[in-house]
Amino acid sequence: MEVGQDLELIKRIKALADTGLVYNQDGYNKERYEELREISLKLLSHVSQQPLRVLEDFFMPEKDYPTVKVDVRGLVLNDAGEILLAKEQVDGKWTLPGGWADIGYTPSEVVIKEIEEETGLQCTAERLLAVYDKRMHPHPPQPFYIYKLVFLCQLKGGMLKHGFDMDGAAFFKVGELPELSEDRILETQVKQLYNMVINKDVNVYFD
Repeated sequence: MEVGQDLELIKRIKALADTGLVYNQDGYNKERYEELREISLKLLSHVSQQPLRVLEDFFMPEKDYPTVKVDVRGLVLNDAGEILLAKEQVDGKWTLPGGWADIGYTPSEVVIKEIEEETGLQCTAERLLAVYDKRMHPHPPQPFYIYKLVFLCQLKGGMLKHGFDMDGAAFFKVGELPELSEDRILETQVKQLYNMVINKDVNVYFD
């Protein structure tokens, strides 16, 4: 079985353990769900090559039904049809600007905020282009289950400059994309999104 398949099964086991801890009615089952959760985190650490301590800190005990994480990103084109990208400090590669959805913000508010923080540019969110389930696309294996929302955003102002936690911000032609941070976005996805806009495809891609 491939690493990606192993990882998805382990995530599912952890989700079942978390659900059991939320809804269990007696101590007997609680101990076994806790053990199952601990085993799943150890397996996640081994398969994803993430330190166990990091995973334990990230995956706090669930108090409600466990759900996926949400990543929100924006596709921004300039007048020349070039694509706005931000350069990640973590791996030195490029991505559509965006990040984790913040509690208290709508998805469109998140993407507007993230674009300005990462690139210095002010935008409005025009429409939703896609909802990607990362499991359905060839991203590198990760311990988290993630949905990715991508909005088409319209430039309104600001000055192009990278944020404090980024290493660059620039526009690129779709045929001259730099090396992308595949944990965050794939070249196939960028080109699909770009073609949707250029071809005036009003549908929303999902999964």
